[in-house]
Amino acid sequence: MIPKIWQTVNEDPEVYDAADRFIEAADWVVWQLTGRETRNTCTAGYKAIWHKHEGYPSNDFFKALHPKMEKLVEKKLLQTLLPVGTKAGTITAAAAALTGLKEGTAVAVANVDAHVSIPAVGITSPGKMLAIIGTSTCHMLLGNIEREVPGMCGVVEDGIIEGFFGYEAGQSCVGDHFQWFVENCTPAEYKAEADAAGIDLHTLLTEKAAKLKPGESGLVALDWWNGNRSVLVDVDLTGMIAGMSLITRPEEIYRALIEATAFGTRMIIETFEENGVPVKEFYAAGGIAEKNPFVMQIYADVINREIKISGSPQAPALGSAMFGAVAAGKAAGGFDTIMEAADVMAKVKEHTFSPIKENVDVYDKLFAEYRLLHDYFGRGANDVMKRLKNIRKEVRG
Repeated sequence: MIPKIWQTVNEDPEVYDAADRFIEAADWVVWQLTGRETRNTCTAGYKAIWHKHEGYPSNDFFKALHPKMEKLVEKKLLQTLLPVGTKAGTITAAAAALTGLKEGTAVAVANVDAHVSIPAVGITSPGKMLAIIGTSTCHMLLGNIEREVPGMCGVVEDGIIEGFFGYEAGQSCVGDHFQWFVENCTPAEYKAEADAAGIDLHTLLTEKAAKLKPGESGLVALDWWNGNRSVLVDVDLTGMIAGMSLITRPEEIYRALIEATAFGTRMIIETFEENGVPVKEFYAAGGIAEKNPFVMQIYADVINREIKISGSPQAPALGSAMFGAVAAGKAAGGFDTIMEAADVMAKVKEHTFSPIKENVDVYDKLFAEYRLLHDYFGRGANDVMKRLKNIRKEVRG
């Protein structure tokens, strides 16, 4: 939220001056449903730099961003914040008429779609990471203590589940990575083959890539087609593939791109562990986790962990319902804590993905190469990606 407010005051100060409130869309929706304005600790912590014990940054901090923002918190943000699972109010008559929901139904304070999925897969204790894998990936993890982990996208006490520190990290290009390749780099003969078989190009490439052994292509890629979110936090990094030759096939590149995203997740896991935040179990949800077992097996082999898959294809909706049940409380047929709700409502599939030892051994070697490239191009030893971007900018004017 803060960067968007900063952008507004810089690009259109009249809009900033006229705005009575800056509010997260999720909080605004809850306001419309209940008739009561509330703010939640999840979005405040991850998106507005709020800290449970220190509150928002100081007036001096905001003034340094822009003089008009000096009293942002007291003038344009609501300072009373409620923990996730708290009852914000009930459905008003107007909201009932608009939505079809029953008037008087309990409404929980707002939450974030990825974070609310944690209890939906049964995670209510530390050391268990959930990755929501789709066009991009968001990684959530509970911990007992607050640590500063390089490249994390936030750690908020009570931000995901009350009583724990909720850590967030992420990858800004995953499914988009694969879609880019299909749309821009797949030859006409593959399109014809897919059409003849009555399948899409992703399915065809998956079938062909699944016939390859780990390491068989001789390729390794950096998954930075949309910059790097974690652990380098650098939007100006770009993707690359090493090892291509005249005999490289599309399915080999496709598999290398999938492996690159798995290596990126392993970098995140190892960075957490190197900084005192253990990752003992791994769960996955989202479109790719739900639909593509080939990708999930690669992830299991790369991170060398069993992967449990969300039992609901709509984990955020299930998690939201669970927090709604907590807001209602046991007396109204709900639950008094999110732990109680998770015991009854959480779902994971029976089938899991376990690492295959011979694949793990090869991926350890490939990851070592990935990490060398990751640090060489991502930590300042060679800023060629940024120089190329600057040249492109100059040429385009």
